[in-house]
Amino acid sequence: MHFRIVASTCVILAAVHCCAKEGHLDLYWIDSEGGGSTLIVTPAGESVLIDSGNAGGRDPHRIQDVAMEIAHLDHLDHCITTHFHSDHMGGAPELAQLIPIKNLWDNGLPDSDPDGNLGSAWPLTSKSYRNMPVKERHQVVPGSVIPLRGEDLQLACAISRQHPWRTPAWPLSKASLPAEQPPIKATDTSDNANSSAWVLSWGAFRFFDAGDLTWNIEAGLVEPAVLVPEVDIFQVTHHGLDVSNNPWLLRALNPTVSVMNNGSTKGTAPTVIQTLRSLPGLKAQYQVHKNLRSNELESNCPDEYIANLSATCSGNYIHCQVSNDGATYSIEIPGNGHKATYTSRRK
Repeated sequence: MHFRIVASTCVILAAVHCCAKEGHLDLYWIDSEGGGSTLIVTPAGESVLIDSGNAGGRDPHRIQDVAMEIAHLDHLDHCITTHFHSDHMGGAPELAQLIPIKNLWDNGLPDSDPDGNLGSAWPLTSKSYRNMPVKERHQVVPGSVIPLRGEDLQLACAISRQHPWRTPAWPLSKASLPAEQPPIKATDTSDNANSSAWVLSWGAFRFFDAGDLTWNIEAGLVEPAVLVPEVDIFQVTHHGLDVSNNPWLLRALNPTVSVMNNGSTKGTAPTVIQTLRSLPGLKAQYQVHKNLRSNELESNCPDEYIANLSATCSGNYIHCQVSNDGATYSIEIPGNGHKATYTSRRK
């Protein structure tokens, strides 16, 4: 999916104004083939991209297409990089050449490969990222709040570099956790463990995105104290891999809907799908890709809830629009015509 940009600047700005007037909050899960790229457009027409997919042209152009052709943006107000892995930050330098980015938010670019790999492509990757044209750069800390206009609208950091926000602004989850603590897994020494996690709140609606945060660090958001809210939509962490998605955290979040930005052979671990299906509040699961591993086809949700069914695909996205009072939200897959509406459960 790649569109030729034909709209004039005045038409784009008019569309943004119209969107803001309607008062909707929009989220788009863009297909970065097992990478991460989630676009948020606020009721005031401001935009936040959480992660930028891979380098190489495909993912930056898919993000550009959704941002400019579907969401009618002429720039990105904010771009958040949850951690420094190529499938989450690799596309940012190319994207900045396609659409202006005003503010870049990350954990602070390290001097060497964040996973300690010798001889990696990190020097070239980090140079491109460091030199990308943005207006301002910001280092994320626990409790960082993205400055957005709008009453009762907040996008805040719940954890960064393994340090949780100990005094979060949202009502804490009262969901009951499993009686038995999930086992501790091997220590994750990669930069996945340093991922920043974000809570988007608007009225009764809440959304959670934790990049590739891993199992043991996730536990720190619920033990010794629960530091997260219950949410309406949970972006399944780490593409649905089982080195993440600690059942304690998922039970505390207790989402109504899950959305997984996975690849045809990446993510969608059967144990994660089982954990999701066991959540008491879950009503629907969505996937950007169908898991095509022949021995794991049962781990997929129904085809109607999957944006891309084949490995060779057109990059279909998933779209959520939250009503102007935050009380309901609709999720659609334009590529197959699916649409369903859900009620925000949190007050």
